[in-house]
Amino acid sequence: MSIVTELLQLLELEKLEVNIYRGQNRDLGTGRVFGGQVFAQALVAARRTVDEPREAHSVHGYFLRSGDLKAPIVYFVDRPRDGGTFTSRRVTAIQHGEAIFQLSASFHIEEPGLDHQVPMPQVQDPDSIRPELEQVREHAAILPPELRTVLTQDRPIDFRSPQSHLPGGPSAGEPERYVWFRVIDALPDDPIVHQAILAYASDYGFLPTALFPHGIRYGDPRMFLASLDHTLWMHRPFRADEWLLYVMDSPNAFGSRGFVRGQVFTRSGQLVASVAQEGLLRLKK
Repeated sequence: MSIVTELLQLLELEKLEVNIYRGQNRDLGTGRVFGGQVFAQALVAARRTVDEPREAHSVHGYFLRSGDLKAPIVYFVDRPRDGGTFTSRRVTAIQHGEAIFQLSASFHIEEPGLDHQVPMPQVQDPDSIRPELEQVREHAAILPPELRTVLTQDRPIDFRSPQSHLPGGPSAGEPERYVWFRVIDALPDDPIVHQAILAYASDYGFLPTALFPHGIRYGDPRMFLASLDHTLWMHRPFRADEWLLYVMDSPNAFGSRGFVRGQVFTRSGQLVASVAQEGLLRLKK
């Protein structure tokens, strides 16, 4: 089974009852459920209850507890509103009788309207950048042992950045990051597949952007990082199996919390999504 097929199966939830779905976990080697996985699965559960051709435009999630990799996650969907052009859904993710995540999503029919956007930054083309996975495997010997398995395993998504953020590289810098990404195989045309994969990928390496000004890298044993909330707005249609540019920056960190923002562009420069997250940046004593 290919690594992309595994990702698609992760998003193919099992229907248990009306408005109730069950999802499995993929172990990324961190010892806990990846936040992007729960975010994406909850979005899929919400979309399963929307009968009309309406796609998500606004998705807000709160991470309440760490997920247990050994137990499936059950998603309960509430249907607060089915309007003429907008549909609202709320999803609660449950493990061991407790809520670990809550999501609110709004879906909108396709209709014409005003059209403007900010320009895409000038960034090195992805074809001229080596895949992140290649670079990580090349420097596997300098990786902390607890991160080596996590960072060197096969990935369904190809990430490429013109900036080096490998452990052992330059640490201090501006709180910004540019990453190209795309799924390595062709995907089905269903829009929810592409939206869910964007939701999944949007949590990858996002919060560590807030560490750059402090000379701290992801995996530093002094730090405990955890996502607190995550918001994704989707503006235009896109495909997750074509190159997307993730532009990230962190305007603030204070009180053991960091705030990060993101914009996602197609290779041709269309702004297709905006992202925001606040996370815990706890410096251990």
